[in-house]
Amino acid sequence: MTVTSSFEPVHRESTASLIARQLRTAIMKRSLPPGAQLSEAALSAQFGVSRGPLREAMQRLVQEGLLRSEPNRGLFVIELDEADIRDVYLARAAVEGAAASMIARARVPAALRELRAACDAMAHSLELGDPTALSDADLHFHDVLVQCSGSRRLARMQQTLIVETRMCLAALEGAYRQPLELVEEHRQIVDAIEAGDVGLTRRRVEQHLDEALRRLVHAEDDDPGYV
Repeated sequence: MTVTSSFEPVHRESTASLIARQLRTAIMKRSLPPGAQLSEAALSAQFGVSRGPLREAMQRLVQEGLLRSEPNRGLFVIELDEADIRDVYLARAAVEGAAASMIARARVPAALRELRAACDAMAHSLELGDPTALSDADLHFHDVLVQCSGSRRLARMQQTLIVETRMCLAALEGAYRQPLELVEEHRQIVDAIEAGDVGLTRRRVEQHLDEALRRLVHAEDDDPGYV
């Protein structure tokens, strides 16, 4: 007798997905720096895979905008100019504003706990005077913010945007300053979410990202170092 059930098939992550994730990380951490050309032969040997899944992975990154294809030359890591940086933050404001608004409407206690914990991690990094840890904690907060919305599509868009953001920050390492107000800006976003004020939540997200963009674009005019 055939038994029907509501079980769904279990899917394992494909080889191409695993490779794509590692390539994203390499681009984000600049072990694959902007402008670098990707060698299929070298990468397939390093990953220990055939060129089929490698090409699939690289094509995913082309579609995400992290790699560019040049006819008769190959694939290269993108390079970001000021217009690109502004566009990244414009897109982040749309994605993160929508995600934060969803959380504010739902007011799920677990989401608020995760966001508060992310703020605490930032505060701890600031107390330690560790700029790398603070930058990591900052981006982790924004990742948590979008993940807690429960929207897979927003999370997918945020994945690429965070890699591009990391590229922006890494390019200005040593010049980009983290102000003391940074943690408070994030706490104010969470306060607005907890109050269930959707309009205020979206405004605070947009104001925070506008200020982050201002600091980033004008970082080279500021005194070097972190605060």
